[in-house]
Amino acid sequence: MWGIGLFLVATLGCIFAPSIEVFLFFRMCQAVVAVAMVLSRAAVRDMFPQDQAASMIGYVTMGMAVVPMIGPAIGGALDEVFGWTANFWMLFVLGGLTFWLAWSDLGETARTSGKTLVEQFREYPELLRAPRFWGYSLTLALASGAFFAYLGGAPFVGSVIFGMDPAQLGLYFGAPAVGYFVGNFVTGRYAVRVGVNKMIFWGCWFNFAGVALSLTMFLLGVGSPFTFFGFMTLVGMGNGMSIPNATAGMLSVRPHLAGTASGLGGAITLGGGATLSALAGFLLTPETGAFPLLWIMLITAVLGLVAIRYVIFREKQIGV
Repeated sequence: MWGIGLFLVATLGCIFAPSIEVFLFFRMCQAVVAVAMVLSRAAVRDMFPQDQAASMIGYVTMGMAVVPMIGPAIGGALDEVFGWTANFWMLFVLGGLTFWLAWSDLGETARTSGKTLVEQFREYPELLRAPRFWGYSLTLALASGAFFAYLGGAPFVGSVIFGMDPAQLGLYFGAPAVGYFVGNFVTGRYAVRVGVNKMIFWGCWFNFAGVALSLTMFLLGVGSPFTFFGFMTLVGMGNGMSIPNATAGMLSVRPHLAGTASGLGGAITLGGGATLSALAGFLLTPETGAFPLLWIMLITAVLGLVAIRYVIFREKQIGV
């Protein structure tokens, strides 16, 4: 509730900012709404057991795949018709509706522990000492790392390497989101039956396959916009299968610390993703072509496979 409320205040700050410096300050403050994303995943885990939680998170994140595809179009139309502040008024209205929904319908899902705040903080090392938590967290960060690197490098590849105009690039750029939507559907449909670890493992394989096929095309000298962006659909599908399941697994290692696990795991994922995105943008030049981006994505995909194999080994070791 506090996170969404502060987001609403920051949004008004963006709308009425008297200068670019003040605008950027409030724009940064809007990021406080990330608490809603973190705790919503923890709430799902509070209400459902691990495999069913993965299924539910898969359905939830289907919306997260649709929004990036339609958001820019809606934002562009609002800007053109009503001016740039219309985007922030829309954010304010949507934030207000979310605040009302959480207040009126969500309720508290966390089980009351009866412990003080200090006593709860003393339990956090228990999470940090859990190898499976780090295994799931690294799997989540590395599997999504390929996508973050794509976000940082694909616009350069499309516009500079392939010479695509903005309209073409916008059309092709959303290819991973299509695959992500499909992967989320597969998660929602089969996670309970198959189990989170197998879903993550196969998701990481799809992630690897998409990058490996695209890289092979470039090594053979036949790389094109169709092969580069087309195979990214497999990367998106792999992420759609691995991310919800890795999230559910990460929150299930210590269910009573689900909120903490969600926050820390999210920070690891976003921090690693930001680093890979910046690295891809830094290494790409017209002379290198798409190779730096594809090698970064391939390495992270391989490491993601290694991380989930460790989790599977660890669970067999402790008899989970």
